[in-house]
Amino acid sequence: MNHYFLLLSNAMAEQQGVPLGPLEVIAGAGAVVQLTLALLLFFSVVTWAIIFFKWGIINRCFRNTEDFLDIFWSGKSMDHIYTESKRFTNASVAKVFQSGYVELQRLMDKERQKAAANAAKEAGRLVPPESSIGNLERALKRATRSEGMRLERSLAFLATAGSTAPFIGLFGTVWGIMNAFQNIGIQGGASLATVAPGIAEALIATAVGLACAIPAVMGYNYYIHKVRALKTQMENFAGDFLNIVKRNFLTT
Repeated sequence: MNHYFLLLSNAMAEQQGVPLGPLEVIAGAGAVVQLTLALLLFFSVVTWAIIFFKWGIINRCFRNTEDFLDIFWSGKSMDHIYTESKRFTNASVAKVFQSGYVELQRLMDKERQKAAANAAKEAGRLVPPESSIGNLERALKRATRSEGMRLERSLAFLATAGSTAPFIGLFGTVWGIMNAFQNIGIQGGASLATVAPGIAEALIATAVGLACAIPAVMGYNYYIHKVRALKTQMENFAGDFLNIVKRNFLTT
């Protein structure tokens, strides 16, 4: 494609006596093709911005998650883990833990209030009944879904750019070919100088569309895989947290 485009550019330069490059072709393109290229350029800029932005977020999330899990499994108290979890602002698992811890504390406070109202305090620790596990499980699921949505934010744009950019470029291609045939009809000849400008516009639109779509699709596939791994980590952690709570904090 590039070789063919260079041949067309050289032929036009020979006909017009001036050098002709991609920028010159774009400058001489019609309004519709220029608008198409501007839209593809916007898609490309936003796509690369999302790719670099998500790279930092996902990497920090993985690092913070590993650090938090080391603290969680250290065997220290829940209160200490909750305090430490606030340092890991980018760890999705830490936010799931915080949601579960807050709900557990709410259930325990509710049991304390019941015991005080009934004047039935017993020696030892007040703990909520196992029937309350549903509330805790729902809190963990809400936190997991919320973090999953946060991590997936902006990925829809990558999917949209990857699927639509080639068709937008194809639209520019079709329009350029239409202009080429119109020039043939107007000038009454099919010389290379007549056909080349429209074909050059078409090739540029196609190339820009593919240049936008390829990184968008690759970025989307890469990050959606990473997000799924993080969501699996959160779901596994939620299950482990529930098991710990059942063994140590709930009564039957």
